[in-house]
Amino acid sequence: MGQDYESTPDVVDAVVRASRALVGITVSALASVSDEVTLPQLRTLGVVTLEGPQTVSALAERLDVHASTMTRMCSRLVARGLVVRTPSSVDRREVVIELTAQGQGLVDVVMEKRRREIDAVVRRMTPDDRARVVSALELFSEATGDSIDPAAEPMTASMHAIAPPVPEEVGHRKAR
Repeated sequence: MGQDYESTPDVVDAVVRASRALVGITVSALASVSDEVTLPQLRTLGVVTLEGPQTVSALAERLDVHASTMTRMCSRLVARGLVVRTPSSVDRREVVIELTAQGQGLVDVVMEKRRREIDAVVRRMTPDDRARVVSALELFSEATGDSIDPAAEPMTASMHAIAPPVPEEVGHRKAR
């Protein structure tokens, strides 16, 4: 396990290709549901789905964007009826972003379409290849520190694919 980076370019390239394919599946699933919601907006909805109502500043930090960017994104999501803003009970200067039933419905439909598309890809593999994929992806997930059990929480695992957890030591906002 302690190999140096130069011995891994084939692995890195394979993971990048797989990641690109998975993002493509997510984009396709989203496009089949809505031509008005972007992937970053879906990630925002995903964070609210996973973690519950959030302040704009918490969402900005969680998604590693500037607060003004998140404010504009939330305004677009409010205009589409996917989230609502409510005053924070902790700090009246802040608002909390909550999913509407329409927002939750969009997330649910996109995640289900995504699961079906991934299932269709996996079904084209042999049983032995599927077993190798599972083994490799479990090893990869363990190496990232991801402890989500997809069998126990399929929606949570799917949401983490579009809104991955931010490790505490990296959970800071980028300077813009």
